[in-house]
Amino acid sequence: MFMGPKTSAAVATILWGFTYVVSTTLLPHNPLLVAAVRALGGAFALLLFARHLPPPGWWNKLIVLGTLNAGLFFALLFISAMRLPGGVAAIFQALGPLFAILLGWAILKMKPSLLKIASVLIGVVGVALVVLKGNAGLDAIGIAAALGGTLSLALGGVLMNKWGKPPISMLAFTGWQLLVAGIELLLVALLAGDLPTVITVTHIAGFVILAVLLTAVPFVLWFGAIARAGMVVVAPFFLLVPITAFVLDALIKGFVPTGLQIVGAVIVVAGLLLSQWTPKARRKHSRKVPQVPHAKHS
Repeated sequence: MFMGPKTSAAVATILWGFTYVVSTTLLPHNPLLVAAVRALGGAFALLLFARHLPPPGWWNKLIVLGTLNAGLFFALLFISAMRLPGGVAAIFQALGPLFAILLGWAILKMKPSLLKIASVLIGVVGVALVVLKGNAGLDAIGIAAALGGTLSLALGGVLMNKWGKPPISMLAFTGWQLLVAGIELLLVALLAGDLPTVITVTHIAGFVILAVLLTAVPFVLWFGAIARAGMVVVAPFFLLVPITAFVLDALIKGFVPTGLQIVGAVIVVAGLLLSQWTPKARRKHSRKVPQVPHAKHS
């Protein structure tokens, strides 16, 4: 790919940070339907260019990965976005690195360094400072949904490292996961009756932006970064999601941050930078990054 794994992860998470503004300004307030259209639209955009079927033995894993990385993640993401202010909803994604590190330790047996743990804790402190706003309108269901979506995406990334990638292109691998998620979400949306009474031109434009620019593109970049560097390495870039949403809230929606929130945002960025720093004594041992292997045909 033309970008390194860390750059790919950074671009992907910055694009995800735009999701909150788009979902609350351009889309109908039907989170399950929006999530379904997002996944299906992204899947069709990718599979149009990468028409590769995964090996038969990979379908069960694709269902699990599609559900965690997109199906459950999208549903919870949009529920949180509709119930919380954009910046507040997105800031909970900063806890993603903590979830990824703990899951990587439990599933991949990758014991985190003290530096990695410290950087994550610094990021969590920044999260707390940004969220501490008297009139933020925090909602328990919205917070639970935001945390659940972050946990789902972290687990999906760790399982990608554990299982590897089928012998198909990254475009196809991403597209099939999104298709699985889209079918799941569409069924749930229909059963729940989460359908808008009218679809406007603004809604259609929002759906296109969401499906292509904020789903298909960033997920290919994100999965590629995981494949080349490992979930635990790229997970700290989750921190860029809330920072992006935080800035967009201020620029587009007229949200005025407090001084404490600005300090919190700076601390979040500091945590990200610290997470990417490697002491000189360890650099010679970390030149080879853990890559997701191609799984053999079953």
